[in-house]
Amino acid sequence: MAIVIGVSSLLYTQNLINKLKSEEKKKVEQWAEATRLIESTEDALLLTFLFSIIEENNTVPVILTDENFRINGFRNFDPEKSEDQGYLTEQLIKMREKQEPLIITFGDGMKNYIFYYESTILTKLRYYPYIQLTVIILFIAISYLAFSMSRKAEQNQVWVGMSKETAHQLGTPTSSLAGWAELLKMNYPGSEIPDELARDVARLEKITDRFSKIGSKPELSDENLFAIISGSIDYLKLRSGSKVEYIIDDRADKNLMVPMNPSLFEWVLENLFKNAVDAMYGKGKITITISDNPTGVTIDVSDSGKGIPKSAHKNIFKPGYTTKSRGWGLGLSLSKRIIETYHNGKIFVRHSETSKGSCIRIALKKSIK
Repeated sequence: MAIVIGVSSLLYTQNLINKLKSEEKKKVEQWAEATRLIESTEDALLLTFLFSIIEENNTVPVILTDENFRINGFRNFDPEKSEDQGYLTEQLIKMREKQEPLIITFGDGMKNYIFYYESTILTKLRYYPYIQLTVIILFIAISYLAFSMSRKAEQNQVWVGMSKETAHQLGTPTSSLAGWAELLKMNYPGSEIPDELARDVARLEKITDRFSKIGSKPELSDENLFAIISGSIDYLKLRSGSKVEYIIDDRADKNLMVPMNPSLFEWVLENLFKNAVDAMYGKGKITITISDNPTGVTIDVSDSGKGIPKSAHKNIFKPGYTTKSRGWGLGLSLSKRIIETYHNGKIFVRHSETSKGSCIRIALKKSIK
């Protein structure tokens, strides 16, 4: 509607400008004719009428010249500036460049020329619709941004509410499973089942904690990066199948400390590892390379899977994007938010080649000591 109003205003104003321009031209023509008749009449009433026509022109700037373009008279210019002959000459040159003059022919064959500008009112009116259109465009842009921010805020509130409700719902069965794990451990000492069940319960408690943290800024603490990555791998190894091999680059500093929230950062790693396993169809290598530099660290997670099409490199981090038949496509979107919003880092596709695998890079800043 704003665009329609703006364009309609532009067209209407342009039509008005054309009419005013035509009226001003007629006014100048009348002024020219009155000037010509003054020279050839002695009728007092007619002279009074002709002078009144000349006096009525108080908006259109005009300059009267002879056949040789010498200035004989002028009207509606700045009184102070018009005292300077050079100023009037400059205005005459501009008038001659803009449009043809009106010609006054006298009885003896002598000619005078009348040059004129558009009136100040017409000039202002000519630019008014463009100013109005600019204001409307700015209004549209601000309205769109406000609507987008409002919609995003509303979506965030929905996700935060859903996350906290999920955390609340998971709390009760997790506590119950923790009790059963302890009971199994007491009744079947030496068995691996209670220990693995306890690890899964601990993982559920961590997941519950993650969901409860969504919507609030998490606290970061200096953590051993190598230990965090190793812990995530140890947990997923038994759950990824024996055909998936995890490799951590031996050159990594095993004492490298990085500010992070362990629970949320492990969530990112799990998303990347699970996606890699899916891309490899449950068989292949996942290589984790840690690189240290003066300002930060990078973690490259490479797989030997099917690869990511170049056109999808940016889309994979958008909510809802997925190539799987099941799932909501939120894993990498959440990972991006965790890394970039909560850890002030970057996550992106470093490189990928169809049928040869992909590499996702995480870049984090180190603590300033």
